[in-house]
Amino acid sequence: MRVQPILALPCALVAVFAAEQISTPVNNDDVRVLSVTVHPHEPTKMHRHAANRVMIYREAGVQSFKFQDGRNETLRWSAGEAKWSPAAGMHIAEITSDEPVNIVEIELKKEGAGRRPDTPRDPLKIDSKHYRIEFENDQVRVFRVKIGPHATTPMHEHTLKRIVTYLTDANTRVTGADGKVENQQHNAGDIVWGEHARHKEENLSDKPLELVITELKY
Repeated sequence: MRVQPILALPCALVAVFAAEQISTPVNNDDVRVLSVTVHPHEPTKMHRHAANRVMIYREAGVQSFKFQDGRNETLRWSAGEAKWSPAAGMHIAEITSDEPVNIVEIELKKEGAGRRPDTPRDPLKIDSKHYRIEFENDQVRVFRVKIGPHATTPMHEHTLKRIVTYLTDANTRVTGADGKVENQQHNAGDIVWGEHARHKEENLSDKPLELVITELKY
């Protein structure tokens, strides 16, 4: 799967999504991550996406697409859903549901290499209670993490680079393999870049914690 270089820059996106709020919490050699708040019934300008993307929709919604070649498509999603979005030709997009939607767009800058987690402590192998696969291909592995109030995961290991998208507020105690303990707090909507880590996590909150992890397989 070949990924073309990303041509659009954040300043150009303002012209495409004139009525939207855009931030770029992560932008490195591997990915560019955009957090875009899209308002309903405001069509974008004609544009294209040169890179494959992972899309995470923080609110439920419906979007219509009108392509330059005459095709029309409709996309529906539920709150917190993650979807694969391949590179697309010139089109106009419009939210046709009635409420604004915050969308996390993870643009993939490199070709897929199909790398696999190289550890017996892969969380998806040892902790199916808290970790569930959403989808996977040669570029990414996307999975959902749900940790109940005051619940703790077993010690596990992340060997691939990853983007963590928080769907809820989070107040956690993270204990590393070396015994070092760190309390971490995040707000719903926070997006964090992560690399190799071996740890366990405890949800210190009285409410469930939910997040989506996008691992890069290149």
